[in-house]
Amino acid sequence: MARLMKAALLLLALSVAPFIAAAQEPSSIQQVLQEHRDAIEKSSRRTIGPAIDAIAASGLPQAPEVLRRWQEKELWQREADGLFFYAEEAGEDPAGEDLLRLFDLDQVSEVDVVPEDDMAQLKPNSGIRNMIGAALVRFQLSDPDPQVRLSGLDSISRDPEASHLTALRAAIVDEEDTSIRARKERLVRLLEVRFGEDTATRVAAIRSFAGDLGVDVRGALNPLVTTELGAAKVLPEDVAREIRPGKDTLSAEDAYTLLVRADLAPPLIDRAEQKSALEANIDNGMVGGVAIAELDTNAARDQAYANLAQAGIVDAVATESDLDDALAAHVFFERYTLDEPEIISAALDTLRSIDRTVSLNQFFDLVLDALSLGSIYFLAAIGLAITFGVMGVINMAHGEFIMMGAYTGYVVQQFIPDYTLSIIVALPLAFAVTFAAGVAMERLVIRWLYHRPLETLLATFGISIALQQLAKNIFGTQARPLTAPDWLGGALSFNDVVSISYIRIAIFVLALIFLGLFLLVMNRTRLGLEVRAVTQNPRMAASMGINPDRINMLTFGLGSGIAGIAGVAIGLYAKVTSELGADYIVQSFMTVVVGGVGNIWGTLLGAGLIGFLQKSIEWFNPSNTLAAQTYMILFIILFIQFRPKGIIALKGRAAEA
Repeated sequence: MARLMKAALLLLALSVAPFIAAAQEPSSIQQVLQEHRDAIEKSSRRTIGPAIDAIAASGLPQAPEVLRRWQEKELWQREADGLFFYAEEAGEDPAGEDLLRLFDLDQVSEVDVVPEDDMAQLKPNSGIRNMIGAALVRFQLSDPDPQVRLSGLDSISRDPEASHLTALRAAIVDEEDTSIRARKERLVRLLEVRFGEDTATRVAAIRSFAGDLGVDVRGALNPLVTTELGAAKVLPEDVAREIRPGKDTLSAEDAYTLLVRADLAPPLIDRAEQKSALEANIDNGMVGGVAIAELDTNAARDQAYANLAQAGIVDAVATESDLDDALAAHVFFERYTLDEPEIISAALDTLRSIDRTVSLNQFFDLVLDALSLGSIYFLAAIGLAITFGVMGVINMAHGEFIMMGAYTGYVVQQFIPDYTLSIIVALPLAFAVTFAAGVAMERLVIRWLYHRPLETLLATFGISIALQQLAKNIFGTQARPLTAPDWLGGALSFNDVVSISYIRIAIFVLALIFLGLFLLVMNRTRLGLEVRAVTQNPRMAASMGINPDRINMLTFGLGSGIAGIAGVAIGLYAKVTSELGADYIVQSFMTVVVGGVGNIWGTLLGAGLIGFLQKSIEWFNPSNTLAAQTYMILFIILFIQFRPKGIIALKGRAAEA
């Protein structure tokens, strides 16, 4: 019988339990507010927490909106019955009294229009608003919209608080988006660095960021290892480093000021103040027991002042002669402001690993910059490698062909506003324009000056000046824009250290394309075969039916046309002016000479070497690019002394020239 009674009671409890639980759950947001009415009315930061938590944990869909309105001071309470409403201004009644339009919190529907004097506005202070904001974060972190969740993470990153840690941990469990989940987990670890429950949690979070390049990591770790200056008679054990006044970053005067602040030395008096004090205490021709006639040295004046201080007439201070003795009698150091050795040690280890990773990535970034610069020099020099290397012509106007190509791109963009299409049209058009200019120059000038290098140099230098002036007359001296398409804007970022602009990537790809095209033309076409034949032995080539004069014309035109295409590419990130080509002519000649005259592979290696050399020098001396170019030229002069024919020497006419 007893067992039957127990079973019946258990069955009854199980059947009634859901109804009891349902009865305990709040049916409306107004009910939640009324349950915590006293705390809300008092609006104290120390007692308001349970009310905010109850609203956030109610599970009601109106909870986020109520919290937001409360935070923005849009929540009102009716004084007659204590109910809460949203309210907005509704003008004035006939008596001139301000009115408020009330809205129900659950249905967000208008319920009444009442005088403002019948209502009390909830005005949370900044501390309570922060607590409400922390409660709102949990709704943002679990919102169905990924953009809202990301917005919540952004707000936490900007202004993190200890209360965010719990909300973040809870939001990770149900996160389905892998990228957002990874960001949440990372942000949890960042918050644990500052707000972890215990030292072990903080240390584990700190060490988890070893080698991380994120700026936010440094922002979290650097405050843990901040130091302050200190002074003592004996060096303490827990110091970051010892400082030597006058030799490190601490001057002798600042070090003594530190001693004074620590009550380890008396204030230092300067000579003017000392003189005033002595003059004020002259008594019968004596000052502090020292005759006025004897006060002609600093030592005597110091002694007189010391006597006055000993007699209590003036304050005891140190003189300049005491400064060195005081500094020698004390030690100076930097000590950590945080008094948690384990956390400091972990932070220092992690920062050192980050520094090593930064150094490695800076090297990779230097390599990318050097490859990018080398590809630019290769594009600028490939045409010169043909004219100078194959034909033996020193063309000082090569830079102006680059300039002509850039201006061709600018003119095309004036007629074709679509930047992508304009670049596609400008590349072959620039080749055609500079090819024709090169052929005209070869036919009119160069052909009469073969095997006369000095006259060729002077003639092409004159043409260079004339072309620059012509460009100024046509386009003016102001820089002209050659705008890149939108898809070339921005940069490819691998991390916070390594990145490269899309324009430079495009130039690098263009350089590789021209390398392939040049090799195809030289090795797979009749023109290439004839050019190589004329290069190696022009007399034998002529005897085989090849016209060296025609090959020279086409070769010079080809080199000039490639320079025009290089001009379009360079103009996408450099200023298009009449001096554009002059900025690259020296590097182009150096590239060809270092690589090996007339050899395309030598030109490629030379461009890479020049690019790496220039970027390496700029890395050591980033503020002085002129010095970098000077050192680079000196290096190349030394290089030529040991390898005058370049990295890859060419056999044939160019080698004999």
